[in-house]
Amino acid sequence: MSEVLLAIETSCDETAAAVLSDDYEVRSSVVASQIDLHAAFGGVVPELASRAHVETITAIVDETLNRAGVSGADLRAVAVTSGPGLVGALLVGIATAKSLALGWGIPVVAVNHLEGHLASVFLAEGDTPFPQTALLVSGGHCMLTRTPEPGTYTLLGETVDDSIGEAYDKVARFLGLGYPGGPVLDRMAGSGTDCLDFPRPMLGDGYSFSFSGLKTAVVNYVRKNPDFVIEDVAASFVGACMDVLCAKIRRALTEFGDPAVAIVGGVAASPVLRVRAQALADEFGCRLLIPPQALATDNAAMIGIAGWQKFRRHGPSPSDFGPQPDLRLAFSL
Repeated sequence: MSEVLLAIETSCDETAAAVLSDDYEVRSSVVASQIDLHAAFGGVVPELASRAHVETITAIVDETLNRAGVSGADLRAVAVTSGPGLVGALLVGIATAKSLALGWGIPVVAVNHLEGHLASVFLAEGDTPFPQTALLVSGGHCMLTRTPEPGTYTLLGETVDDSIGEAYDKVARFLGLGYPGGPVLDRMAGSGTDCLDFPRPMLGDGYSFSFSGLKTAVVNYVRKNPDFVIEDVAASFVGACMDVLCAKIRRALTEFGDPAVAIVGGVAASPVLRVRAQALADEFGCRLLIPPQALATDNAAMIGIAGWQKFRRHGPSPSDFGPQPDLRLAFSL
């Protein structure tokens, strides 16, 4: 009979919980977004995010357990995001996880949020082949890794400044498109033409990324051209981003020839990136692994998968762990 754990994710502006079995079946997954709360400010306000987590976390956990048809007595462990993220937001999830685990008499597993994203490939349909070339793209992170086996990562390259999600949001905010800006830019790009010749930073330079200069180029163009066509600006910006991402993936697939390429993180929800990545996978004859659209952004199901993997390898976490807002992944050499 399979065992189940409860996973909790509160690293930024989603309050999420999930129940997963040890074979990675998602018994339930509940996510409460704070988008409406932060939209008026054009980005996440840390103090408001923390308060919202406090107000909703108990109800989210209760609903998750009820949907899965389990109670604390049925759980093997509680997995929770310990970092990276907003320190106050992380603290809410960790305190909740520790309190519940203490009351139920079960262990707690501290999970790296980035490892959760990389483990989210197990939420994709079908089997999960290894080794993988894995691109993690989100609002706070952009890195290309190789994953020879679950839980082991080799860093190929990462952003030297803005993440791609951060660049998306900054460009969208400058254009007056609201928050979050990524989905709006992608939709507008579908109606425009990539005709503005924006730069492709570090296109031919190894595996590192840079998006700050591209963002600045968009801002400068709009300021100098008050009659700009917003759809063309969106298409040109998105086209530049996708060219950079796909060039790095192509370089890795050419060098390593992995049988699978994974795209994870919030930007993996982009339909433009999904189409471009599938074309690359078809060209190289490898498998494309992308979590379902609803589970590409922050959620607790991915934390549950990483939690199971860590629990099997290392057992429970020490009881005195706390928020680690700058937590990094452990990379093999």
